[in-house]
Amino acid sequence: MTGFSRDVLQLDLEDHAVALSAALQNAVLKTLRRRGLVVAISGGIDSACVAALAARALGPKRVFGLLLPERDSEGVSTRYGRRLCEKLGIDYQLVDMAPVLEATGCYRLRDAAVASVDPDFKVGMPWKIVSTSNRLETDVVNTFSVVVQRPNGVEVKTRLTPKAYLEIVAATNFKQRTRKMMEYFHADRLIYAVSGTPNRLEYDQGFFVKLGDGAADVKPIASLYKTQVYAMARHLGVIEEICSRAPTTDTYSLAQSQEDFYFALPYPTLDLVLWAKNHAVPAAEVGEVLGFSEQQVQRVYEDIDQKRRTTAYLHAAPLLLEPVPELKGFALG
Repeated sequence: MTGFSRDVLQLDLEDHAVALSAALQNAVLKTLRRRGLVVAISGGIDSACVAALAARALGPKRVFGLLLPERDSEGVSTRYGRRLCEKLGIDYQLVDMAPVLEATGCYRLRDAAVASVDPDFKVGMPWKIVSTSNRLETDVVNTFSVVVQRPNGVEVKTRLTPKAYLEIVAATNFKQRTRKMMEYFHADRLIYAVSGTPNRLEYDQGFFVKLGDGAADVKPIASLYKTQVYAMARHLGVIEEICSRAPTTDTYSLAQSQEDFYFALPYPTLDLVLWAKNHAVPAAEVGEVLGFSEQQVQRVYEDIDQKRRTTAYLHAAPLLLEPVPELKGFALG
């Protein structure tokens, strides 16, 4: 036995907060040589934890928050984000991103892709996309469906063609990339760095958009499992409304959990399985602790590796066809 248990993710929160604060201060002020940090605050736990950590590390006057809702955002997300900024004492600005997204064709292109597989879909009907495969129970590759809520409240699920799925995702990615454009505008004018907000689960498994929410100068909580992010956020004084809020993509007009779309398990369990895989814990031992069969855990292990393979390009720097050696001596760090 390796000592694997449900307690492996527990941290000495104050010691870890001190270490992360010192590292973030050094990264922003010394390595990046910026005056402060821009944080896009979604109303969810990850960005809230980053904002609270930044306020502690740099002081509230060196943190600038952005609230960037759009047509499909839940109103509560903006309310929670505003309350957090006010509690932390950081300056912030609210910008409605819907007009920009309308101009890029984000909504029109997505809706057309949905209508291509669901002829009864009408603009304005709430909808989301969901994964239709359960990796605990099958080795079948994930497929996706669109779920549309009719005016009478009935939800209709329709299998997406590969073409429709890719068009929906490509158009939806306008949201993350447009928000990042706004973040860098404010970073440029303030001489600030831009913060990314992925936790370890998202960073490891490629749950982000390249040059969208994946773009950043520093990613302060990429080492923290989602469970640890919740604990750290509470420790840093994030408002309870956010600390008790379940994770959501807040991307589609119909509420969508992260398990609906991407992850094999709810985050408290997947965190533990990912930790176990990272520490070479045998699948049988993980199953014994978590109540799964060895085969089920092995399937999740394989899903973790599959996501690492297929999203490796998201982490990759641009490829150069020929070297430019003169710049090597000017790298940060």
